[in-house]
Amino acid sequence: MAKLYFKYGAMGSSKSAQALITKFNYEEKGMTVWLIKPGTDTRDGANIIQSRIGLRQEAQIIYPDDDIIEEYHKAGSYDVIIADESQFLTPEQIDGLRFLVDEEDIPVLCFGLRTDFLTHFFPGAMRLMELADSITEIKTICECGRKATVNARFDDNGKIITEGDQVVLGGNDRYTAMCHKCWVERIKEQNK
Repeated sequence: MAKLYFKYGAMGSSKSAQALITKFNYEEKGMTVWLIKPGTDTRDGANIIQSRIGLRQEAQIIYPDDDIIEEYHKAGSYDVIIADESQFLTPEQIDGLRFLVDEEDIPVLCFGLRTDFLTHFFPGAMRLMELADSITEIKTICECGRKATVNARFDDNGKIITEGDQVVLGGNDRYTAMCHKCWVERIKEQNK
């Protein structure tokens, strides 16, 4: 019986690496994988999923106006769907993935962030939290050693940014995973 999975974590928790390893594992067993990513994420190339440890794979781009059910049927028939950066999918696209799980009996594994730099849900992640059969946190740590839950965004001077657009692409150059306590303390310190 197929399920909708949401595997989330803070920046740097190896979400993309785990998505690509999962793809490899399915393919090693002779199964076909539809690997997708939102068109919003263009950091490593519009159709490339790349992890910090160097794993890299081409994926089909899903744009915000795409009907994911139509895109799946155009792409062919697959044994499993893996979506990276799923927080950037629209709630309607998440509903479409849920439909494919229920009606086509295809397992769908979504990897992504849960919250933005202000600890607010991304719309795609919120819908996954509402609909997923299995929700798993991929853990990473803050520099203090506690579990990191915040995706702190930094400006060019190393100050934590506390306002702005929800989506600003970047990697280790712009974001750091932090525990909530360190994030709050650092904001207080820089605002003195």
